Amino acid sequence: MKVKISLTLSKDLLETIDTMSASYDSRSEFIEITLRQAIARIIRAENNKRDIEIINRHYKEINAEVEDALSYQVFPPEKD
Repeated sequence: MKVKISLTLSKDLLETIDTMSASYDSRSEFIEITLRQAIARIIRAENNKRDIEIINRHYKEINAEVEDALSYQVFPPEKD
């Protein structure tokens, strides 16, 4: 369902939107797609930040597991 809103933008931003939205069905379609993309990037950044915080809290255990796994690898002899 679409809802009509009123939005106030600076003149230069509106001019840019009008230029960039020329290949879309409407200015509204361009703005909606652009906002959805921006929101998705923000959500991804927040999720990445949370993941990094978790990794940083548990880095010692993670590193120990990686070192353990690497100790099982067999490397082929070097060729001369």
